[in-house]
Amino acid sequence: MIRAHRLRLNPTPEQAHYFVCASGTRRFVFNWGLAEMIKRYQAGEKVTILDLKKQFNAIREKEFPWSYEVTKCAIEGAFMDLATAFKNFFEGLKKGRKVGFPKFKAKKRSKAGFYIANDKFSVNGHTIKLPHIGEVNMAEELRLKGKILSARIIQSGKWWFVSITVETMPEPREQPTGGAVGIDLGIHRLATLSNGEVFENQRHLQKKLKRLKGLQKSLSRKQKGSKNREKARMKLAIQHYKVACCRDDAHHKLTTYLAETFAFIGIESLNVRGMIKNHTLAQALSDVSLGKLVTYLLTKAEASGSKVVSVNTFFPSSKRCHQCHHIKDDLTLNDRLYECENCGMVCDRDLNASINILQEAIRLSESSP
Repeated sequence: MIRAHRLRLNPTPEQAHYFVCASGTRRFVFNWGLAEMIKRYQAGEKVTILDLKKQFNAIREKEFPWSYEVTKCAIEGAFMDLATAFKNFFEGLKKGRKVGFPKFKAKKRSKAGFYIANDKFSVNGHTIKLPHIGEVNMAEELRLKGKILSARIIQSGKWWFVSITVETMPEPREQPTGGAVGIDLGIHRLATLSNGEVFENQRHLQKKLKRLKGLQKSLSRKQKGSKNREKARMKLAIQHYKVACCRDDAHHKLTTYLAETFAFIGIESLNVRGMIKNHTLAQALSDVSLGKLVTYLLTKAEASGSKVVSVNTFFPSSKRCHQCHHIKDDLTLNDRLYECENCGMVCDRDLNASINILQEAIRLSESSP
């Protein structure tokens, strides 16, 4: 099993400056490779990422001597990222998924960071030894035991983190004994379980929206290139980072509870990209981040031994009565109670949907070989 542990770093000003330089080098090499790939393609030539890497190394000393100031892993990682971007693009074309063509990385849009190979760093307690700069303090020790595969230095807000990937052996765990449950995810409530449990949507972005708007307005009024603009940009980034941390904390607590409690979990497949196209609900959907919650749940369920069955997106979980299976076509988003016209059943809308999802998930599980 491959897992990653993200740890906060406490670099000195000199070490932080090195991180910025290495991130800039990685961004430059990625853009150089993408531009060269486009130029070769337009000229009718076939070229691989390995060819680009050899070409860059051949001209590196003469044209880009400043690239030797940082670890070569930053350059190797840039070509790896470029290869992954093209792989995702072409696989998306084959499978009919909308995956955008690789884009050039801009300093103000792309996240700062770079790759480090496993033979170029070592971890000892609260320190990680990196090439060129030596030991960097970590806020805590690496908790995962196993073979270290790689690491990535990443900047979030004003802080630097290292994400260390480790190949570990699965830990023996007790099988969940909570039976089966269906989950209805949404905006009004984050999750409604078929057993009646409700987890409210804490709306982390909505709570901080006024503060974020003020910081964004302050940033827009600063002169471009000034130190005050950089300070304002950092304040805004820190606030966005705090919102993301609060959201992740709530998602992790919920998904851990579900994966460790229930042996069988039924969920609804969500077309999040299509849902966000509804501009009335786009901000609320982005705030609740349902796609990330489902990803967390699938990962943790696999580790704990729970079985997760996804119900088709077009299954009418909200419009169907869970008792007589009558479809109520005129149900709107404002209807919070489901009142069945056929059998007279009255139930909370989300609870009715979660029970339907559980019933359909069980049916799918029994019918599958």
